Amino acid sequence: MEDKGQKGSIHPLSLLAAEAYTVFAEMGFEIATGPELESEWYNFDVLNVPRDHPARDMQDTFVIKDEKEKVLRTHTTATIARALEQAGKEGRIPAAFISIGKVFRNEATDSTHEMQFYQIDGGMIGENISLANLKGVLTNFYKKMLGDDIELEFRPSFFPFTEPSVETFTKFKGKWLEMGGAGMAHPNVLKNIGLDPKKYQCLLFGHGFDRIAMVKWGIPDVRLIYSGDLRLNQL
Repeated sequence: MEDKGQKGSIHPLSLLAAEAYTVFAEMGFEIATGPELESEWYNFDVLNVPRDHPARDMQDTFVIKDEKEKVLRTHTTATIARALEQAGKEGRIPAAFISIGKVFRNEATDSTHEMQFYQIDGGMIGENISLANLKGVLTNFYKKMLGDDIELEFRPSFFPFTEPSVETFTKFKGKWLEMGGAGMAHPNVLKNIGLDPKKYQCLLFGHGFDRIAMVKWGIPDVRLIYSGDLRLNQL
């Protein structure tokens, strides 16, 4: 009997990840991977997030029963920290890493937020690296992914693990949509992974990968990406 039902295909996020990895590979980045059940050390402490920071409270972070000092990772910046630390131990600096992975935050869902989503995180470490390098890397990435006419803005911000810090915005449906944060690694971050902040500089960024998909394909609601709607196969 002929099967007339709709058939599945590779998920758009998987296709987008392959495309993103290719763009960063052309800029000399290596792929980094890490655990989804992450230690508090790499998820928070290494990244200069103090014990009393509200992001460590249960309303923002998922904890697992009987898994002491472990959390469901709230960002893949932890994965980049692990990779940078290992590169330092192996004497492989300068180095650059990119990671795309699932992250978890206990927050209210809406058209641009989910409790479970994908983040793209990157880091580049070496000597004489500056905010100009960060802007160049991200501008090149977004132009390759979303087209040369994409509108980008870099606005001053604050994050515990970067100084100075910026947020990246792009135009989506006539409004500015925040894509994520970035900046130069705080000296404490480099110290925590055993590197000398007086010798090395490191750029870091963490952006919402689902939001890149929204802009690329005009998806109005991030929740549709996880709905199992087979119309996503046609993107």
